[in-house]
Amino acid sequence: MIPKREILDLATQTNLQPHVVEKDYVLGWLLAGIYQHQVLRDLWVFKGGTCLKKCYFETYRFSEDLDFTLRDSAHIDEKFLLGIFSEIAEWVYENSGIEIPVDRLTFEVFENPRGIESCQGRVYYRAPVTPAGNKSLPRIKLDLTVDEVIVDAPVLTPVRHDYSDQPENGIKIQSYSYVEVFAEKIRALKERARPRDLYDVINFFRRPESKGLATQVRDVLTEKCAYKNVSFPILSELDDHRTDCEAGWKNQLAHQLPVLPPFDSFWEELQNFFTWLENPERVFAPQESIPFGAGEVSHFSIWRRGAGTPQMNMLDLIRFAAVNRLCVELDYRKENGVRQTYLIEPYSLRATADNNLILYGVKLPAAQIRGFRTDRILGVRVTENTFTPRYTVDFIPDVPVLQNIKQSTAQTHTGSSPWVTPTTRRLTSPKKRNGGIQYVFKCPVCNKQFTRSSNNSRLNPHKNKLGQPCYGRTGFFVKTIF
Repeated sequence: MIPKREILDLATQTNLQPHVVEKDYVLGWLLAGIYQHQVLRDLWVFKGGTCLKKCYFETYRFSEDLDFTLRDSAHIDEKFLLGIFSEIAEWVYENSGIEIPVDRLTFEVFENPRGIESCQGRVYYRAPVTPAGNKSLPRIKLDLTVDEVIVDAPVLTPVRHDYSDQPENGIKIQSYSYVEVFAEKIRALKERARPRDLYDVINFFRRPESKGLATQVRDVLTEKCAYKNVSFPILSELDDHRTDCEAGWKNQLAHQLPVLPPFDSFWEELQNFFTWLENPERVFAPQESIPFGAGEVSHFSIWRRGAGTPQMNMLDLIRFAAVNRLCVELDYRKENGVRQTYLIEPYSLRATADNNLILYGVKLPAAQIRGFRTDRILGVRVTENTFTPRYTVDFIPDVPVLQNIKQSTAQTHTGSSPWVTPTTRRLTSPKKRNGGIQYVFKCPVCNKQFTRSSNNSRLNPHKNKLGQPCYGRTGFFVKTIF
């Protein structure tokens, strides 16, 4: 297990509470434990806010829970889950030293509003910051559901784990694709309009990777709304939720971020977001980058090197500010040795021909482009002052997001259509009787049931009770007939 000092130092560098960083550390190892388990590896698909932090967005809000869509309803079983997570707890302890008391594991199976069984679990842990002998242990919540449609092919994604005990081959998990997580967050924003949903949707929208994905996101979102039998989201539906969303902005997000951006800067961008969803060309007008100097190149690979060094910690804060459209104050040592404080809009990191790293921004209030050698930056403070980009914000991580969008692996997806659910692997193989096992699926739109000889949730074209064509494409599992 990593030393307590590593957690405390990272908490100081990121301006977060130690218990928040410690939980992020434990989340990484718990994901590793889930993926290494042969029974769960191919059938549990990671999603939600923690998926964004651990799989897609390097500079992002810390999260607290693990959300999975399960591709085998037999896994929603208390006895099964207690047994599996006892094995995972042992593996995590052997490989990291993190203690997960087996006698404190809890799994509550309940019926959701659609009449389908779901499960909420609690995993308690003792890690570097947790006081020895403390009976009030921190916990991680697990939300497990089978009542979801997976429209896009899941992807095998590297898990970000910025700690000194990262396994030699890293950590991986099967997760929703970038497009699917985006669409799922939009649907969640429509249905509950929580602060973290607003934060996530606008962050998706702002990222350059999303620029050309409006059509894909819209198509996946349409399928997800149809499955839940809800209408396609529109801006006017959210107006009634603004007061509640703003009231919870600080309480729900402040502890997950180095600096909390103003609520208005995110809510007011919903107009542009919904315009993009329907007419992306009207929002993403070509925007110029800050001009390059002689011999300069964009330097994204720096984010994968030197993690934990003072320079990298400052650059990570600057990138967080850029992504969240926040100005930063730089404590800077000029060439003549004089120290000066600058307020800037951060835009770009570049490498020069003589191997210097230059941070480019717009110096305020003069609105002048200015370059700052990173080895002369003595301190960074992220402010609450927002800015509207004048140039391209190109603090882009080197995670191959667009490759993941197109990825489709044999072990996680079968069939020629993205709506085909892979054949479910049961924990035990029942004997076939009277011609074999039959699987019953129900259309989420018209409630018509379909009986299949194979575990394939794709629905044939059909009509509802009124004789009208039904647009439900994917059914949810109801039962197995032997």
